[in-house]
Amino acid sequence: MKSIYLFIFCAWITTVSYAQNDIVVCHTPATEKFAMFASNKDFNASHPLPGKYIHVSEEGGKMITLKCADGKDANGYLLMSKVKTDNWIFVFQEWWGLNDYIKRQSESLFKDLGNVNVLALDMYDGKVSAERETAAKYMQEFKQERGDIIVKGAIAYAGKNAKIGTIGWCFGGGQSLQAALTAGKQTVACVMYYGMPVEDIDKLKKLNSEVLGIFAIEDKYITPEVVAKFESNMKAAGKKAIIKNYNADHGFANPSNAKGYKEEASKDAYANTLEFFKGKLK
Repeated sequence: MKSIYLFIFCAWITTVSYAQNDIVVCHTPATEKFAMFASNKDFNASHPLPGKYIHVSEEGGKMITLKCADGKDANGYLLMSKVKTDNWIFVFQEWWGLNDYIKRQSESLFKDLGNVNVLALDMYDGKVSAERETAAKYMQEFKQERGDIIVKGAIAYAGKNAKIGTIGWCFGGGQSLQAALTAGKQTVACVMYYGMPVEDIDKLKKLNSEVLGIFAIEDKYITPEVVAKFESNMKAAGKKAIIKNYNADHGFANPSNAKGYKEEASKDAYANTLEFFKGKLK
């Protein structure tokens, strides 16, 4: 009899524990929720190591420092239009950090859009990794408060008349949406590639722009269910989300992802990205 009672008690404890974990996950902000994936070995293994690549800018791209309200300077990779413009794109890194692939992607956006300044923000404050374990550590250590301060420093650098579009992939996809919220009325466009969406409807109500969401149907982390909920939340907030779902897995748009890169899907997603930005940054 004692064994039966002990079994029932243990089962009850397990049920309560799982329920509590569900509550924690459901009510965890988007950034912290995405960081939880870094403890998942399968998630880490799903990110092939980036190949060796050294970016040499053809457009005068350079690293700059940004003054921040907390007294700690931030870093960014800047490409400035030769013709003065108030159009800006803020670019947000994958979980590896601000590496040369992100610089190359920033330069592609700069060339293909034209009439725009592009600033890729270093959200890890100088830390970059090509190893999964270290990248996971950096993502877990990231604090959204510091991220918001970095974005505000970038906004101050761009100026009060800047019209800001945001874009990011993976970790940076979520940061793109966070930055769009932080930039407030200066935000004119937000593109997020398979990033964790903000769930708080009251926060989403503060968005000043439409969101183009690029997602992967086979993604086991930013799942179709997560995407559907984001669509529903955006609708409830009275905001427009343009969702593009691709038959691919997480990270499909990264050419350094040797296993998961899908050229056709990536090209289509990029074409949609350019069309979206060109329609908003006039």
